[in-house]
Amino acid sequence: MRAAPPSLSEKELDKLQQTTFGYFLKETNTANGLVPDNTREGVPASIAPTGFALAAYPIAVERSLISRSEAVKRTLTTLRFFWHSPQGTEEDATGYRGFYYHFLDMQTGRRAWSSELSTIDTTYLLAGALTAAAYFDRETEKEREIRALADALYRRADWQWAQNGALKVAHGWKPERRFLKHRWEGYSEALLLYVLGLGSPTYPLPRESYTAWTKTYRWRKLYGHEFLYAGPLFVHQLSHLWIDFRGIQDEFMRARGIDYFENSRRATYVQQQYAIRNPRGFKGYGEYIWGITASDGPGPATRKVDGIVRRFYDYKARSIPYGPDDGTLAPWAVIASLPFAPEIVLPTIKCFDKSYPEMTSEYGFKCSYNPTFSDRAKGWISKGYYGLDQGPIMLMIENYRSGFLWRLMRRCPYIITGLRRAGFTNGWLRAHE
Repeated sequence: MRAAPPSLSEKELDKLQQTTFGYFLKETNTANGLVPDNTREGVPASIAPTGFALAAYPIAVERSLISRSEAVKRTLTTLRFFWHSPQGTEEDATGYRGFYYHFLDMQTGRRAWSSELSTIDTTYLLAGALTAAAYFDRETEKEREIRALADALYRRADWQWAQNGALKVAHGWKPERRFLKHRWEGYSEALLLYVLGLGSPTYPLPRESYTAWTKTYRWRKLYGHEFLYAGPLFVHQLSHLWIDFRGIQDEFMRARGIDYFENSRRATYVQQQYAIRNPRGFKGYGEYIWGITASDGPGPATRKVDGIVRRFYDYKARSIPYGPDDGTLAPWAVIASLPFAPEIVLPTIKCFDKSYPEMTSEYGFKCSYNPTFSDRAKGWISKGYYGLDQGPIMLMIENYRSGFLWRLMRRCPYIITGLRRAGFTNGWLRAHE
């Protein structure tokens, strides 16, 4: 019988969570609450990591990483900024119709990089605000203001406008050319988007919107696992940061006898099996070296490696089994699957830590690495950190350790309403009937 691989200890997991939170603690602009997209110099803020920060502060309080008063201060600063920031059709506004631009200037909070008004990134921001409203429940002036601002921000988002005359929600909008052509179709991280849109008390999506979305799903069988398919691992993780899908099912999942949590468990195993098979022959892939998702990369570049011409990408949503796959692996993708399959995730994290100590620095694991790209012994390693990675690490470690965030969000009436309107039944939802 083969010996079990070394696993990450509770003490090591605690340290990883603590160092990861350092990104939000130290990189956030405390004057407006904005969180930078990554640690490279001069980058703008990204509203998704800002939402992750809002969700991370309650966890940090519970884990004694910051005081409740400090968390209240940071949360209020962030919510006040978004509530009072300019909403309009101007090219340099912060948002419009209750949605916000993907990237914002770190200092002024105005639109950066000619980015789009992003429906999915606004979803993460609003989910973070609703987390704050659920957690800061004391009858103090500041905590009452947190609840009021979070509620007002959520109510302001015009989900019906974001449909742009159709059932499925548009990806985004730009003042220069209006709505982007793509809509949220196919299983994706938009599961959370549709739940929040359905739960709105002001501009709710119609029930038919969710049905139209699920009709674009693709059920596949890969490496012996049947599951609702999506290639990048983050798709199977991000909605689960806030919603505990264990035991609750919509019509699609009831027909297949599983739930979205089990689906993500299967997707995690499919990722591992892909790495074991390694059909494209990249260096380093194996049973405890896997994790393909959206991440930084060594490209854009084309190189001949061991007689094979390889194309390498920079930041890209990598996918299995059909690609793109350029040999880039992301530890954060593994860690964010911790609640689903700890029996393979914990030893994989341990293997990462042991085999690639260069991957760990001030804020825990760096974004990604690629053993194939470079002739150096350890290959290419991302130089920095991304807020989009740090948030899922922090939040999913906690969901694995205590289920704290999941329990907290079970108290959010808007999420409960959204789930019910999407057709979810059973499990913990029975307590809210």
